[in-house]
Amino acid sequence: MPRVTSYSLRSASPAKTRADAVVVGVVASDKGPRLCDAAEDVSKAHGRRLGAFLSTMGVTGKAGEAVKAPTRDEVNAPLLVFVGLGPDPADPIAVRRAAGVAARSVPNAASVALALPSETPELVAAVVEGHRLGSYAFTAYKSSRSETTEPADVVVLTPIARRSEATDALARAEVLADAVALTRDWVNTPPRDCTPPLLADLVTKAHKEVTKGRGAPKVKLEVFDHEQLAEMGCGGILSVGSSSAAPPRLVRLSYAPRGAKAHLALIGKGVTFDSGGLTIKPSSSMLHMKGDMAGAASVVAATLAIARLGLPLRVTTYAPMAENMVSGTATRPGDVITMHGGTTVEIANTDAEGRMLLGDALSMAVGDEPDVVVDIATLTGHMQLALGDKVGAVMGTDDEVAAVLAAGVAAGEQHWRMPIPEEMKERISSSKVADLLQHDWVRWGGGLYASAFLREFTGGLPWAHLDIAGKEINTGAPYGHVPSGATGFGVTTLVELARSMAG
Repeated sequence: MPRVTSYSLRSASPAKTRADAVVVGVVASDKGPRLCDAAEDVSKAHGRRLGAFLSTMGVTGKAGEAVKAPTRDEVNAPLLVFVGLGPDPADPIAVRRAAGVAARSVPNAASVALALPSETPELVAAVVEGHRLGSYAFTAYKSSRSETTEPADVVVLTPIARRSEATDALARAEVLADAVALTRDWVNTPPRDCTPPLLADLVTKAHKEVTKGRGAPKVKLEVFDHEQLAEMGCGGILSVGSSSAAPPRLVRLSYAPRGAKAHLALIGKGVTFDSGGLTIKPSSSMLHMKGDMAGAASVVAATLAIARLGLPLRVTTYAPMAENMVSGTATRPGDVITMHGGTTVEIANTDAEGRMLLGDALSMAVGDEPDVVVDIATLTGHMQLALGDKVGAVMGTDDEVAAVLAAGVAAGEQHWRMPIPEEMKERISSSKVADLLQHDWVRWGGGLYASAFLREFTGGLPWAHLDIAGKEINTGAPYGHVPSGATGFGVTTLVELARSMAG
């Protein structure tokens, strides 16, 4: 997302500040809507007329609401925008979403002031992150981009504007927003322009931008092509990518700052387009399969954000990339594949390809001896059926699952713990000709089966698996700070997890 907007903090009065539009937060309560504390001067400027004014305009304060109203002489700005916060104005999730709604509700203003709850650094970050991400638009393929005009200046009105904690929070929020926007850009890119070699080129470009210049973080980048993957024994990645004219790649990022307190390995599924292979998908199921590389995009973007934030944590990231197509070289159901590390796998369903990429990458990551292993993937439709399109699934070892869930809460993303029942071990081991069976066509528990399969490649290390199928692309209308199209789901959770590990 191109940066055209400057964000700053100011402790000015929302009623007196000079901006083209002032956004004020509205709290929903049993006694009717009221303006949040940050907009107290606007309340005073309207006096007793405020209640009747809000009622006339239909303002209720419910989450997702945005009502525009021209002003007279009550405030300096010519336009007020009332955005709903719901019942809890101190909730960073509600504030982040309200800021996102505000970003889409101010038409063609050169300057905007945000009078939203911002009494703490956490709330300042929520306002900035929400507004940045709510204003996101993917216009690379639009012939006319005038519809996405962004303000040149956005001011967050906060009583702690001069405190270093507030300015630090703003800077962190911008880094996070950059990472989410980068992920959205890659996921939104059409699959013809985002094959494994081209995605690896995009990663290389992003890495160069983050690491160039004096004082930039040091992150090592390695890109392995299909010949090198064969030499490394990565049969899983090759079994998926061998059917495409665009050969597979593996990207490895290494961030090892001095004083690192722990070592985190991140692995992300990077299927740049998934036709299903010989087990081909129905036509209607292919439309959004450009998003099947969202896991790889999210771990790369999160790693670069962790480095930019200077977190004292060693991070090793693997992003295996392949295009699952149909050709004479495609893997067949019944084939046996030797994975990195020597485990053999019988293929039963070529549309269950993500676990093959992740198995190789997990095996390589385990060889680095990290303290914690986390993978993220648009892995199974089962988890989308179970949890819908806004809640991710988390499975793995107890402590790591709990840490991911806590990170999700802090990041404002919803995750839910799912089990890996013991009977899954018997199912994944039921092949008559290989060590593991990749898929067994039992309708029930397919997402749990997939996670049990992945567990076989974790070497017994502390591990969490995030299944974000259906969360990577919002096929409906925008909501909160989430636009239509790619969402960037999972990035902020991964960065928050790294922050908690770094202490």
